[in-house]
Amino acid sequence: MRLTEDHRAFADTVRRFVDTEINPYVDQWEAAGRAPLHDVFAKAAALGLLGLEYDAAYGGEGAEHSFQLVAAEQYGRMHATGIGMAIGVQAMMATPSLHEYGTPELKRDYLAPAIAGTAVTAIAVTEPDTGSDVSRLRTRAVRDGDDWVITGRKVYITNGAQADWLCLLARTSDEGGYRGMSQIVVPTDSPGFTVARTFDKLGNRCSDTAELVLDSVRVPVANTIGEVGRGFQQQMRQFVLERMFAAYSTVGQCQYALDRTRAYVTERSVFGRPLADRQYVAFRLTELQAEVDLLRSHNLQACEAHMAGEDITRMATVAKLKAGRLVREVADYCLQLHGGTGYLEETWTARLLRDTRLTSIGAGADEVMLQVLARLDGLPA
Repeated sequence: MRLTEDHRAFADTVRRFVDTEINPYVDQWEAAGRAPLHDVFAKAAALGLLGLEYDAAYGGEGAEHSFQLVAAEQYGRMHATGIGMAIGVQAMMATPSLHEYGTPELKRDYLAPAIAGTAVTAIAVTEPDTGSDVSRLRTRAVRDGDDWVITGRKVYITNGAQADWLCLLARTSDEGGYRGMSQIVVPTDSPGFTVARTFDKLGNRCSDTAELVLDSVRVPVANTIGEVGRGFQQQMRQFVLERMFAAYSTVGQCQYALDRTRAYVTERSVFGRPLADRQYVAFRLTELQAEVDLLRSHNLQACEAHMAGEDITRMATVAKLKAGRLVREVADYCLQLHGGTGYLEETWTARLLRDTRLTSIGAGADEVMLQVLARLDGLPA
């Protein structure tokens, strides 16, 4: 797939948004431990960034998925990855199921405000004892008349402290394993819902990551997204888009880091010569750029396949695995070339190293990606 002039013009628009509305405030938000998402999302929504692929009837742009790829790459230019991740949660992780399977009423009440940026949302799957193994999920929703009564805990929830509603995965029957789960819209102003704490993390410090408690939270059964009992299957489709967002934004992060580092080694003199004159330095940066180019090409292919309606589970898994490993290499080597300066918190390389470490953990750890691929290849895992 080749990008068009429309894609390039859109990239310029997103880049201006990043440069004017995000990067000047990143240090302030990092120190505060959160970004003001309602304010940020309102500005993002004015550019259509929160509903690029969604139905115009609910405020969406009705654009092709390729515009999500373009936007996510530009988010990689943000000086803190926590902001791009927050936008990604809103646009590609917590709302796709609602757009695809939700009733018109649910979409009117919850999707439309999310697209407009007046409501912040989060995806609530992970639990204290359940990370990548979703089959062990314990949060329960018990039917009582026309309501679900939900009890459980969710952890590591991005946007969790500021969310107005959750796309929550809960067990709605006694069937074990991957059966009997449902996705439910849970407004966070419901009685019994509390934010237990926010986490002090290694990186992504401007992203509020929360532990949530649901103590007999009552929501209408009509808040169920799609079919009761099909929540796991719906969530797996949502995970595919989440993993592609990670791969798309990783290309942007790597490209931005390599561009900045190439400029630095060209100007930095060591033993009377620019650092870029050292063959190993030039070759290693070139090698990493080639790896980024390959990931970008894979992303474009996966994007095209997704737009054609193909199952891209394998492609998304490969992309996520490669993205997590590649960005660690890029962040580490860019810091190395900056030497002692690169190790200082005041230098962008330190934050990049901390922030991007999450890519190999969130949305399925590297080991889970390998397990998925091994099974697809017919190997025991």
